[in-house]
Amino acid sequence: MKAFRSGRKLSVLLCGYYGEHNLGDDALLQVLVSQIPSDWDLVVTARDSEAVHALVPGVSTVNRRSLSETIQALNRVDALVLGGGSLLQDGTSLKSLVYYLVLLWIARFKRLSILLWGQGLGPLQGRFSHFLVKQTLSGVSAVSWRDPGSMGLAQRWELDIPMVMGPDPVWRHPSPPWMGGNRLILCWRPTPLLDIKGWSVLLDAVDRFSSSGCAEVIWLAFHADQDASLWNELLSRDLIPEGLCRRSLQMQAESLQQVQSLFSESALVIAMRLHALILAATAGCPTAALSYDPKVKAAAQLADLPWVDLNDALNADQLNQQWQSAMTAQPDGSQIEQLKRDAQLHETMLVGELQKLSV
Repeated sequence: MKAFRSGRKLSVLLCGYYGEHNLGDDALLQVLVSQIPSDWDLVVTARDSEAVHALVPGVSTVNRRSLSETIQALNRVDALVLGGGSLLQDGTSLKSLVYYLVLLWIARFKRLSILLWGQGLGPLQGRFSHFLVKQTLSGVSAVSWRDPGSMGLAQRWELDIPMVMGPDPVWRHPSPPWMGGNRLILCWRPTPLLDIKGWSVLLDAVDRFSSSGCAEVIWLAFHADQDASLWNELLSRDLIPEGLCRRSLQMQAESLQQVQSLFSESALVIAMRLHALILAATAGCPTAALSYDPKVKAAAQLADLPWVDLNDALNADQLNQQWQSAMTAQPDGSQIEQLKRDAQLHETMLVGELQKLSV
């Protein structure tokens, strides 16, 4: 059945952190677009529209940095989808949370179908934030959560809306098979959890590990605006050992395809970034996690991957031993395939709700 209403084609606004040069959100967008029936017109919120068009050709875009333009886009669509990630949180800023809540309330006023796809809920630091999000969620059409913590909080709020929960949608992203190699790839980000001592221990462990057989250490910036400066910051503090400095190469990937190619030819990926962890694991690449956020630890545990919580005291010997073990063991293929199947729940919810509008 074609998606038409009153003689016109149905359309949906995909709202998220898109076109912000964050490879994790790029992966989410690609998976989301692949799951929407092909007879729908797609409008995507984007900071860099050229980047989004290169990623998902054929979509229309609207400036996500302009609330007024995004609100105007709601006038010409039939549904609003908040794409994957943790959009309903005030950890980044209260302003970001208000932005999404305003869109949800206006979409509710316009009687649009409102879908939350692959969402995380929180962190919500203030009581007022809790109240606002709870009241807003009561008016959405359906939700797929990406983690048990988000689902649990929504259930405690006793929301009377259809809800499902599955692993992060990026587990469904296609990946090339792992071929092996002798590169160590670091997908790291700045984090307040590590002081000078913590960074020193971590970098000493990487230096020792990489000196025993890694031809190159690639510092791969997953978020261009946040991660690319980390190397210079550590270098300026004289924290990078001389040997590691000689073996290191800084890289800002131009596309997800380039990232996946690097992962498929590496010896080990050590990831702080959630979606770097997932994309490496889906390729079958040996992977270890450094958890700066509970979502990273949760994903590593789901895939039975080794992890270290950056809230804990770090030990260079233990890190080196963990990474040596990880390098000799690929992720459990059967576990990864199960995660891919479980993550299909997001698509099932999305397609089912959109099809209701085509009737």
